[in-house]
Amino acid sequence: MPPATNLTSVLSRNASDPLRAWHLFSRLSISPSPPVITLSSISFLTRLLSRSNHLPQLESLRLLLLSLPSLSPSVSLLHLSLTLCSLSLLSPALSCFLSLRSHSPSVVPPLRLYSSLLHLSLKFDRPELVELIYKDMVMSGVKPDTFTYNIFMKHLCDSGQLEHARFMFDKMPQRNCPPNEHTFGILVNGYCRFGRSMEAMKIFYMMEQFRVSMNLVICNSLIWGLCKEEKIDEAEKLVDRMRKEGLFPNVVTFNCRITALCKAGKVLEAYSIFRDMQEDQEMGLPRPNQVTYDIMLDGFCKEGLVEEASALVSSMKSNGFFRRVESYNRWLKGLVKNGRLLEAQNLLVEMTKQGVEPNIYSYNIVIDGLCKAGMVFYARSVLNLMRKGRMEPDIVTYTTLIQGYCLKGNASAAGMVLEEMCKHGYFANNFTCNILLQSLLKEGNIYEADRLLEKMNAKGYGLDIITCNIVIDGLCKNGKLDKAIEIVDSMWQYGSAALGVLGNLYLGLVDNSKNNRKCQPDKFTYSIIISALCAAGRFTEAKKKLVEMVGRGISVDSLVYDIFIHSFCKNGKVSSALKVLREMGRNGCNPSLRTYNFLIWGLQNKSQTNEIVNLMAEMREQGILPDIISYNNLIRAFCEQQEVVSKALPLFEEMLQNGIAPNVTTFIVLIKGFFHVPDFDMAKELFDTALSTCGQRQALYSFMCGEFHNCGNFSEALKMLEVAIEKGFSVEKFPYISLLNELCNKEKVDEALHLINSMFDKGLLFDPAAFIPVIDGLNKRGSRIEANKLSENMMHMATELEASSHRLSLNNDRQERLKEKASAEGSWRALLHRDDGSGVALKVLKRVQKGWGQRGIPNPRMRKSDLIDWEPTG
Repeated sequence: MPPATNLTSVLSRNASDPLRAWHLFSRLSISPSPPVITLSSISFLTRLLSRSNHLPQLESLRLLLLSLPSLSPSVSLLHLSLTLCSLSLLSPALSCFLSLRSHSPSVVPPLRLYSSLLHLSLKFDRPELVELIYKDMVMSGVKPDTFTYNIFMKHLCDSGQLEHARFMFDKMPQRNCPPNEHTFGILVNGYCRFGRSMEAMKIFYMMEQFRVSMNLVICNSLIWGLCKEEKIDEAEKLVDRMRKEGLFPNVVTFNCRITALCKAGKVLEAYSIFRDMQEDQEMGLPRPNQVTYDIMLDGFCKEGLVEEASALVSSMKSNGFFRRVESYNRWLKGLVKNGRLLEAQNLLVEMTKQGVEPNIYSYNIVIDGLCKAGMVFYARSVLNLMRKGRMEPDIVTYTTLIQGYCLKGNASAAGMVLEEMCKHGYFANNFTCNILLQSLLKEGNIYEADRLLEKMNAKGYGLDIITCNIVIDGLCKNGKLDKAIEIVDSMWQYGSAALGVLGNLYLGLVDNSKNNRKCQPDKFTYSIIISALCAAGRFTEAKKKLVEMVGRGISVDSLVYDIFIHSFCKNGKVSSALKVLREMGRNGCNPSLRTYNFLIWGLQNKSQTNEIVNLMAEMREQGILPDIISYNNLIRAFCEQQEVVSKALPLFEEMLQNGIAPNVTTFIVLIKGFFHVPDFDMAKELFDTALSTCGQRQALYSFMCGEFHNCGNFSEALKMLEVAIEKGFSVEKFPYISLLNELCNKEKVDEALHLINSMFDKGLLFDPAAFIPVIDGLNKRGSRIEANKLSENMMHMATELEASSHRLSLNNDRQERLKEKASAEGSWRALLHRDDGSGVALKVLKRVQKGWGQRGIPNPRMRKSDLIDWEPTG
């Protein structure tokens, strides 16, 4: 056989069958006239076997190379070790390395092999091998180079050992291993990841000392770290320096800046940068990428700017950035978070039509939102949609449904879902059972709660402190405070068995007092009891429980004291709350921002503005900076005392100077103050500022409409209502009925007709009483056809109102308010039955073809005392 090339050629022809190639190689190697085996043929065979994961054959290859007289074992083993390292095969590479060291101890392996083995040992989390290899390296007299140091420093930085990494960095110049750009990149990234960006900045400035040029990767790491820690000014300075050095920021740089602004709640400022990236090509700015769009979408959704987010989604679709399931999931989360549940459900259907298959997370997002809004019936329909897509619910889906039913106070239906979950092979756990237990206690069903506790104990789920706290809290809320206190007192001796005082005989026989891990009351247990005692006005007993906590060795933090402070303030006892604050200081417990905000709220209710100012000064002395809640309460206090110009407005400016972004509440309080001054121009100017700062919020428009209406400026109120209708906002909090009456009284029936038709055409849900004055006006001027059409629309709206509990566009609170509105004196029915000779009532009643309230969905019920089939059968 011709020499080497033919052996490689033979192996190459058998590449599709690695085992055959190996057998050929081994037979030819030990034949009477073997071919010349070269390092290239060994490399080829090694890669061939590794790709097909034939590790035993690689071990056989190592042993074969040791036995071949025609090839130097040291050379072949060294080459095989390096090849295996390049393939990230640590164990075979280490085996070859050890064979090399034992067979040829005089042969010094190259630094490249040591570095590769160290890198793989750290990569696969084998620190014991690092010590072994490094010791061998030192004994062989092989000096580490910059690359080796970089390997060690990366491991140290990844594990958070930044001081050790810095120590190694400082030693590098002394050992003739000058750091390179990778060294600086590793250190800067490590410090930034662990929130120490200013130290990373110092390392960054050392690059010039070692004549290492800064690059975009290191700069972006540092900008990311600075922005993450909200050191925006430092990040801006670095960007300016980059430009001066001729290093232009790329899309990653801009994404870091936008992320930081969104995280700080400055979404509109972030959007300004995003818009520049889209439009301003003259400045040479990078175009936004998928990450940029996703960051902005998250930011808008987080701040509740749904209209802006919707426009962004349209832009993403037109630019091809809305084709991944991850992008759809972001938008689904945003819609759900902001109560746009009908749109979220429609988006699931849209995904399938666009060829983007929803994953289990997509469905769970929508199901979770529907359940939290109390619309479990529609969550069930999404579950059916999921199954149509050949996707089975997981334990998250079932647990979410259980929580949904429990939130609605329907523990029996929750139990049925739990039974269904078990039948599909999912085990109920403590978390799931605790949810159901909490719901039963919330319903006041202590008997079933007791039975559930017995089953949990019988199945070995373990009644931990969370379970005990749920029971104690449930008893407190069911008026059985003394029984809850009795359980807490007994827990010190009997642990969770103290729950047996509920009447559960099985639990009563259990005594885990000798168990080192027995269930004893904790800080949260006492917080529940203290809160319940304060709510009942039993402050003396609550204080005794506080003393008992200290005596039992349970740490008392500001949260426990906050219970007292909030309760005193709620009952108008601000002086007592301030005494608690002083007691905290004497007991070495530092008050929190929450503590001070409770006190500021209490003082604001008493209109004690000077005391609030003094308290905020004390906060700053304690190193606690006021937040938006602190400022809002003080601004409200000044506005209520008609000091909006002299004190409230300067306070607003101070808040801006301190970098605290105003929210909707801030603007509403200030605008209300200027309405009362009155200064309508300033109020309107603040309203425009609020829109640019907080976005197009429904609350702002409804508030302005109400204020204009209250001061008799009906034309401005109408403008606000018209804009809100155009934007599709709910008109529930707008004085639309009064405005329609006003228009009709002034014989502007056409304007009133246009307004109510706009509301109806937009699909808004509102009180049918709004139709009555317009129908009256149309009848009075003889427009019978239009009046009859409007009457039909009124009946349709009334039907929608009755069915509102089953519509996805409403949540529970709105349902209750609408029901109250429909039944209140002066409601649309009262107007309909009046006897004023208009004939409107008769015309409308003739169109009634169905009774009211006949669309109820039956509530599923379980057999009493048969809550759960505990054994999974799937």
